[in-house]
Amino acid sequence: MPLKIIQRKSGGNFYIRGTVRGQGIFESTGTSDPEAAETLRIQTEARLLNQSIFGRQSTITFLEATEAFVAAGGSPRFLFELNAEGQPKGLAVHLRGSLLRTIKQSDIDKLALKLYPHALPETRLRQFYAPFRAVWNYAARQGWAEVRTWYVPKSRRKGTNTPSDSSRRAGSTATSYERAAAFVGAMSPAPAMVMTALFYTGMRPVELFALECADVDLAQRWLVIRKSKTGEPRGVPVHDFLARMFESLCKRGGKVFRTHKGEPYRILENAGGQLNSAIAGARRRSGITEISPYTARHTVSTQLVVNGVHPYVKDQILGHAVDDMSRRYTNVPQQPLIDAINGIAVPEVWQKVEWLADPLLWSGKLVNSQDARRDRKRS
Repeated sequence: MPLKIIQRKSGGNFYIRGTVRGQGIFESTGTSDPEAAETLRIQTEARLLNQSIFGRQSTITFLEATEAFVAAGGSPRFLFELNAEGQPKGLAVHLRGSLLRTIKQSDIDKLALKLYPHALPETRLRQFYAPFRAVWNYAARQGWAEVRTWYVPKSRRKGTNTPSDSSRRAGSTATSYERAAAFVGAMSPAPAMVMTALFYTGMRPVELFALECADVDLAQRWLVIRKSKTGEPRGVPVHDFLARMFESLCKRGGKVFRTHKGEPYRILENAGGQLNSAIAGARRRSGITEISPYTARHTVSTQLVVNGVHPYVKDQILGHAVDDMSRRYTNVPQQPLIDAINGIAVPEVWQKVEWLADPLLWSGKLVNSQDARRDRKRS
């Protein structure tokens, strides 16, 4: 049947529904304006007709590529999510009608500035260019788009004599493990365990929050991330220091890391999950203000370089490697990676944290101070 627009409830968004040359479709227009919805219907019908005649590469949109990328295991964060009112938002929404073959560098640069007009280059890189390139590279692998090199903003100045920028976003540089230990020591046990895992795996926070106990193999010192930022699964070596913590937390099954209330961490766009109040409290109590969850990833990378770890091994640990052979052995522990991560030393003060004696028991406790009570009120 030909495409038509329908409205499920009064005042709600219109949906496009129907069939074009045997290809069925049912999708939201993202608008409650009937004229705008009708325009989208006409465009969609023309696109599907062209696709049936000339092939998918000539007609695939960025939104369609994003949906396929997410279905294959890619992260939807910053691409396509729902806001508190249940309305779609994100990069893919703004590029929903754009054909891959028509997108230009100038188009995405203008959109990046429109969406993040006051953001640092690091923020635009992380929240706009990185997810855009992830979708584009996935589409290129499927044969839907040409392989291209996209320009991205420089995240930091080059040159050893360049003055440091004191306004740089927290988490954009590495720190020492002694300083990290002091910072984590000022946190309640549950977020302290999250930060400890980040500092000794190099994982992205979103990957850690999604980690299931079923994907942790302590005997082999290996864990598997089913949905990474690149859309591909990957394996991660487990530092010996983390073994006792993982063993204890996995007794409850399900998600490995949870809040002090026993609830899984949620991923909130631009908000760093649910660690904001814990990070703020640790900064007040420790006096250390430049550390954030992403500091851990930079610190692991830096320490591996200092330890002389081969760049290929380092990239494997951090999830930068994308070759087919690496993905094929996602579930197979790789001893060079395990040896490399165990080469990162653990400060004595970190080894003696109180909660390490029984992580699961301590995971529901809070730091015993007036600051902790104020933090709870803010969260």
